[in-house]
Amino acid sequence: MKRLIYLLFLFLIALILPLGCTVDHSNTSGSSGTSNSLNVYNYSTYIDPEAIALFEQKFGVKVNYDTYESNEDLYAKLKSGNPGYDVIFPSDYMVTIMAKENLLQPLNLANIPNSKNIDNKFLNAPFDPENKYSLPYQWGTLGVGYNLKKTGGEINSWSAIFDPKYAGRVALIEDPRGILGAILLTLGYDPNSTNTSEIEQAKDYLIKNKATIAAFAPDTGQILLDQGEVDIAVEWSGDILQVMAENPDLRYAIPQEGSIVWIDNMAIPKDAPHQDLAEQFINFIFAPEISAKISNFIKFGSPNKIAVEQGLIADLNNPGIYPPPEVFEKLTYLRDVGEATQLYDDAWTEIKLGVGQ
Repeated sequence: MKRLIYLLFLFLIALILPLGCTVDHSNTSGSSGTSNSLNVYNYSTYIDPEAIALFEQKFGVKVNYDTYESNEDLYAKLKSGNPGYDVIFPSDYMVTIMAKENLLQPLNLANIPNSKNIDNKFLNAPFDPENKYSLPYQWGTLGVGYNLKKTGGEINSWSAIFDPKYAGRVALIEDPRGILGAILLTLGYDPNSTNTSEIEQAKDYLIKNKATIAAFAPDTGQILLDQGEVDIAVEWSGDILQVMAENPDLRYAIPQEGSIVWIDNMAIPKDAPHQDLAEQFINFIFAPEISAKISNFIKFGSPNKIAVEQGLIADLNNPGIYPPPEVFEKLTYLRDVGEATQLYDDAWTEIKLGVGQ
């Protein structure tokens, strides 16, 4: 049944959101004009298809929807120039990087009145202090998904996933900053460390424990876990919680050492052909019923306080999505580490070679 549901989901996505489509450059009348198309670039499986359909119906437009698998993919796509996208979804630290490199268009908040619905704790974050370039879309954590029947007990720490008894049964998300950040926490360091020695130690830790690593999954660890190809998957909270809804053997935990908390944001890239329509889209997403629809579908945290206060969110009592204060205190945002980014990139390359993938 789960396999059938998954296939039906992919079929629905294919009908409504033409994944991997070519950006439509027709009717690109500029930021002050009108258009019958909007070009969106987002993570895969990261929106309720019905929300897109409702926007298309309300505004009489076609949404062209392309997908990527990581912030680094997004950055690489836009670094040499915007191929025609109107709305993108960079994570916290990537907002800082893209803003510094003049890859983002300032938002006209007058065109986004529903931004008043956002909880203040998600505004004026360090990566975009005045929300000049971005507004929060979803938030969540990096944690451990596991099959309780296979592990025989709860997993509550990062170090536990590298127990030799899980040899060849662990999938790590293909995210250098996230995974190295988690290991830095395990070693007692700041996940935003710029210290060469500390990053080297994190690299060596992963290579030392390579026997447990079955795969570096491009944001698909939840599928490997659900299908029984691995017993443990380090993944984003909502991805695990989506498959947990259909598989009672699965669990999600935020390790006791702490973890990464993130905010994915909506932003408009420089030279977006349809800025006004992009801002209408962002405003539409912040309507309480639409924000709730999306969060209920993808199982990540909503920053929309009105949707929360009106009880439109289904999972407010789920600590995997909305962790209690004492857990939230142990969560850290990833920051732009400047030139030290190269240290992480180099470490990740050595890890992939050292692990043999």
